[in-house]
Amino acid sequence: MIGPLILLVVAGYVGDTVLFAYHDEHPLIFIAMNARNRNLVLASPYLDVVSYYVVGTLRLLLSDPLFFLLGIWYGDAAVSWMEKKSPTYGGLLRSAEGWFSKAAYPLIALAPNNFICLFAGAAGISVPVFLVLNISGTLARLWLLRWFGDIFSTPLHSVSTFITSHRIPVLAISIVLVGFTIWSERRRGGGEISELAHIDEEISRASQADETGRPRADDSSDLGGG
Repeated sequence: MIGPLILLVVAGYVGDTVLFAYHDEHPLIFIAMNARNRNLVLASPYLDVVSYYVVGTLRLLLSDPLFFLLGIWYGDAAVSWMEKKSPTYGGLLRSAEGWFSKAAYPLIALAPNNFICLFAGAAGISVPVFLVLNISGTLARLWLLRWFGDIFSTPLHSVSTFITSHRIPVLAISIVLVGFTIWSERRRGGGEISELAHIDEEISRASQADETGRPRADDSSDLGGG
């Protein structure tokens, strides 16, 4: 399971560098490598409806079941690990954790990101319920982004034209920015690939270090939404 997650991280780096500058020529590969909101909006005008929804849905759903399984297998320790590995967003994660205990089902449908999927697994949400909510929420997100792209097609076309007219500088800047991010993470002793490769040790340390005693969303009987 860790291998696919590492591959997705690497694919995301490639999508944010090389393919970002060539999103108009290879839009399908672009969103297949990294289907973040910005990329989906940029690629949408160059894709037909079927390609956009099929590839966008599959790419967005690739990591969600994996983080859901992490939550099932590691429980609260996985939640602690997620908070520790993202100190910048620690407050947001703790807030999301609190919201999750009150409105699990709406959150899975409306914001099926990595840490929400992790919470879902740790909280004991059933697999069928998770899949229905996750898939429906992902489809709604894709529709919203395509609608947004249609509404703001003129300014987005200008942005796309600027990128494609300055491919080499955009490519160089993208590589530098991604490279700096990777370097700074490694300099701090972290980085997504390193953390995923040593996830067992990381989760074990996070669990031992978590002595705050704050409540977690681990009782499915108290979950809101159903």
